[in-house]
Amino acid sequence: MLVFSEGDREGKLIKAADLTVGGPPVHAWPQDPKTSVVRNASRLNELLIIRLDPAELDEQTKARAVDGILAYSAICAHAGCPVTAWVKSDVGDKDVFKCMCHNSEYDPRAGAQVVFGPAPRRLAALPLALADGSLSVAGGFIGKVGGAQPG
Repeated sequence: MLVFSEGDREGKLIKAADLTVGGPPVHAWPQDPKTSVVRNASRLNELLIIRLDPAELDEQTKARAVDGILAYSAICAHAGCPVTAWVKSDVGDKDVFKCMCHNSEYDPRAGAQVVFGPAPRRLAALPLALADGSLSVAGGFIGKVGGAQPG
C-alpha cells in the first residue's frame, strides 16, 4: 500500500480520489499491508505519486499507469538529491518534476525521462495497482533508484 510521507495526512493511505489530475504530485512511502510497517527507514523508498490525463501519456507510460496515476522514485538520478518541485519546465510549457539542487527536470508523461539538466537517466518508475480506491505497489522498480554520483 502507499501512504502520505508528509503533511497533515502523513501515514494515511493514499486513495485515487486524493490525487488531482494534472498534479501536483504527492510524496509517499510504501507500507506493508500485512504488518502496517511504513518503509521509511531509507529515503530511497520515497515516491512521487501523480495523476495525469491518460491522453497526455506516451504508450509505454500509459501501459504502467492506473487511471492515469503514476509512481516514480523521488530520488534524483544525478546526485541522489530529493526531487521536490512540480514546476513549468525550463525547456517547454509543461509542468515537470524538478530537482532544485542541480536543476534536473523529468517529464512524468514520458516515463520521467530527463528533459533538462545533468541527470544521466530517467527516474525509476514503480508499477501500481488500484484496489478499493487505494493504491498499492504492483512490482519492483523499473530502472535504477538513486544518483549516478556518490552523495
